[in-house]
Amino acid sequence: MKYKVFWCKVNKYYTDAWLSSEYLENKSGIFIASCVVTDNAKKKWIKFVKQEIPSLQENDKIYISGCWAFEEWKENKDFFNIYWDLEIYKDKIEILPEKPKEDKKMSKLDTKKLSTIKTKLNLTTKKFLLIQWWCDSFCTFCLTVIKRWRHFYRSQEDIVDEIIEFEMQWGKEVVLTWVNLGAWGQENTNQYSHSKLGDLLEYILEKTEIPRIRISSLGPEFVDEKVLKIFENKRIYPHFHYSIQSGNSSILKAMKRHYDGNYMRDLLQKTLNIKREDWIQVSIWADLIVWFPGESEENFLDTLVLVKNYNITKVHAFPFSNHTLGEHVPASFFPNQIDEKIKKQRLDILIQAGEEVRNSFINSQKWQSFEVLIENIKDGIFKWWTQNYIECTNENFEIISWEMKKNEIISWKLK
Repeated sequence: MKYKVFWCKVNKYYTDAWLSSEYLENKSGIFIASCVVTDNAKKKWIKFVKQEIPSLQENDKIYISGCWAFEEWKENKDFFNIYWDLEIYKDKIEILPEKPKEDKKMSKLDTKKLSTIKTKLNLTTKKFLLIQWWCDSFCTFCLTVIKRWRHFYRSQEDIVDEIIEFEMQWGKEVVLTWVNLGAWGQENTNQYSHSKLGDLLEYILEKTEIPRIRISSLGPEFVDEKVLKIFENKRIYPHFHYSIQSGNSSILKAMKRHYDGNYMRDLLQKTLNIKREDWIQVSIWADLIVWFPGESEENFLDTLVLVKNYNITKVHAFPFSNHTLGEHVPASFFPNQIDEKIKKQRLDILIQAGEEVRNSFINSQKWQSFEVLIENIKDGIFKWWTQNYIECTNENFEIISWEMKKNEIISWKLK
């Protein structure tokens, strides 16, 4: 079956599950993992569906999962009422829930080990390790929280068992991931004053020998002194991806985030001050939203200053989407919505600032030695990332020592 995956690691994971499922085993057509993060995202999926419908054979269908397709994990019964322009294709479209029915129901009370799904996507040779599910913070810009279900998490024993199993298969790197993974161990994602993420990382370091541990996107409110201290360990890779959204306190309050601008500036400075065992410099990526309703020029500058002054080496910036298409978010109805042309201007400024910071960061890393996990070799070209997430190939690195084997860690020096 053909497939199309849009956006997040959540979709990648469940696409693997569906393509490996008994339900789709003897079916043909196209599987789509969809997204509703912005109106532009919605438009892309609608356009893609309309383009692909004419190419379907008689018994083919388009199977749609992802946030587009469901409400609280189950298939959305109102799908064609919300996206009415697809109703004429109803006979060729099947709306799927989040996961195949033959998968065990995952719940807060059922944290038994999830079996490893053999990927059909060949996305990477490292392992994306799910430690937590979903969110219940209800930020005012977020539609995903309405589409998915509430927060729960796996036990630390369960997580370590899966890492050890991966080690026994010669695995070298795991990426701890999911929607609001910093909330691991908490009753809900609004409990952040006593983060338990550091306890989990400490337990993983103690009970496993996996050499490379990466952490996916983090809510800043869950990063405390213990977490920052643990990042000194060379097995925890020196890369932070903070879901910041804004540098301005009044905008963060309107977004219903759990922190203000002062907290964010303090955390970024502490992150930059981490002294690693391997002396590798920490890199910081950030999710940012420009022109949230009511955001002034001064508010925007607070966000721009974060990028420039705190060495944010990669900017994932998006203009606020007020979701006029289909379903809405609370901020869709806020006053002082920003004109789309102004949004683009400010977005360009923010992205340009991020590119300048990133180029400066890469230049500062030249002729330093890094360890690189070889995951793909094609036409004599190696490609992956340094510990602090600089994309590299054997064209911009000098090889110090290596073996030409997939999934081997080698030592390279950036030219």
